[in-house]
Amino acid sequence: MESMSDIILYDYWRSSAAYRVRIALNLKKINYKSISIDIAHGDQKKQSYLTKNPQGLVPMLLIDGHELNQSMAIIDYLDRDNSEFYPIDAAARAKIFAQAMIIAADIHPLNNLRILKYLRSELSQDDVGISAWYHRWIIDGFKALETYAPNDGYFGGDNPNIIDICLIPQIYNARRFETPLEDFPKLGAIDARCNALDAFQKSIPENVKP
Repeated sequence: MESMSDIILYDYWRSSAAYRVRIALNLKKINYKSISIDIAHGDQKKQSYLTKNPQGLVPMLLIDGHELNQSMAIIDYLDRDNSEFYPIDAAARAKIFAQAMIIAADIHPLNNLRILKYLRSELSQDDVGISAWYHRWIIDGFKALETYAPNDGYFGGDNPNIIDICLIPQIYNARRFETPLEDFPKLGAIDARCNALDAFQKSIPENVKP
């Protein structure tokens, strides 16, 4: 078994993609070493990091001799042996994956740091405009997820699955940007249930901030 020093997460405390991977590692009870890549100050653009990850994004996970990037691909790799985060049945897996991608493909890419910086610096948007943009895509995605959400438990039933892993970082960011969430009570209840678990608590940005 690999020691903690063998598994390295190139991380940024406020990155929701990195937050997802922290949750998955903690749910799997995998010990790892975190190396901070401060994307707010451009660490991801340094040649030393680009050599490892040419896309210059976080997270990246060094595990089993592999340098893995893209959070959803990393989580899929972590879940390869026992399918805790996805159903085994192909159709059920596709449905769960599609719901997770509402966050990972439809909400998050439009609202991540580099997009918000572009809105401000290149398109001259002020705080009001940026907030309106941010809220629009969160609310659109959450409307769909609220209809899929169970009344009890997690999206994964008795245990969190890939949707829950993606949802909690996105709710964290929604609150950070003062997105109104009153219309999403089931999502809020799932957020509370997840954040009562140690794996989620240990992954919260303020609990890993360098």
